[in-house]
Amino acid sequence: MSKKDFYSVLGVERKATEDEVKKAYRKLAMKWHPDKNPGDKKAEDKFKEITEAYEVLSDDKKRKMYDQFGHASTNAGFGGFSQGQGFGGAGGAGGFGGFGGFNREAGGTGYSQSGGDPFQDIFGDVFSDIFGQRGDPRGGAAAGGARRRQVRGSDLRYTMSVTFEDVATGSERVISYIRQRDDKDETAKLSVNIPAGVKDGQKLKLNGEGDVPTGGGAPGDLYVVIQVQEHALFKREESDLVLDLPISFTEAILGTNQEVPTLTGKALIRVPPGTHSGQIFRLRGKGFPKIGSQGVAGDMLVRVLVDTPAQISARQKELIEELAKIKEDTPLVRAFRDKVSVLMKTRK
Repeated sequence: MSKKDFYSVLGVERKATEDEVKKAYRKLAMKWHPDKNPGDKKAEDKFKEITEAYEVLSDDKKRKMYDQFGHASTNAGFGGFSQGQGFGGAGGAGGFGGFGGFNREAGGTGYSQSGGDPFQDIFGDVFSDIFGQRGDPRGGAAAGGARRRQVRGSDLRYTMSVTFEDVATGSERVISYIRQRDDKDETAKLSVNIPAGVKDGQKLKLNGEGDVPTGGGAPGDLYVVIQVQEHALFKREESDLVLDLPISFTEAILGTNQEVPTLTGKALIRVPPGTHSGQIFRLRGKGFPKIGSQGVAGDMLVRVLVDTPAQISARQKELIEELAKIKEDTPLVRAFRDKVSVLMKTRK
């Protein structure tokens, strides 16, 4: 079953302020907390749902990730996507034989992790009302104080090549790469979910799947860089799919029905009589899915190219010459000649 939109869960608009999100959660938490609804499975499930929504929407970074990637950003190990190639730092060991898509990224020597529970304030407000004291609903006292600085392992990078069709439907891939554990190289296998609609150059961050420093410490991360292969027929413009459709000049004049491929099948379009080169026909919803917008996809743009033959047969030439004797200008030709005529009169 697909998850509900987190904004709908809390009953707030997508542009809601941090304070509005907090107030909405506080009100719902007071209503649905299991200690106020003992033995009520529905209340327990509802409380988990609103708490998960608040956990994401109350955190600036998580909220931005959710707005861009939807529920895919809340999957285990998902660190998000970003444009560009930089990972910070300089240098780093090169790739390893047999794993051409893999590179070791430069890792920092360490990082400081700020202490305190990000839910401490809101949970303190809510649950002091429920229990008469400050506490953490997930069990145990709220964390406090700065955590000790620790050494962090190097981040790694793996380049994954995907097709337009993979991007249209999403895909799951098992990758193999080398990382360091206990000061030794090991081959790791990992299943990676690629959400539908990803773009070329975007990076998927998998937390904790990088190197572990010698002597222990926090593991680095693995960045999976998406490389979308060029397609023989299609091009991409944001979420839209573009297809150039060549037709003959007689088909452009008389009209025709054309069967065209899509990302997941085929479609029939009607090219009406009098279609000109460059005219675009739009197939709604046949483009790429938009990340973070469930059920929303771009369009497929079919651009007609009238293919004028370089050589024609004697019979074709005869027929065209007969047609040329009928002196009837087309609208564009007529409009152009009228403008030229006006221009020439002003120059006399």
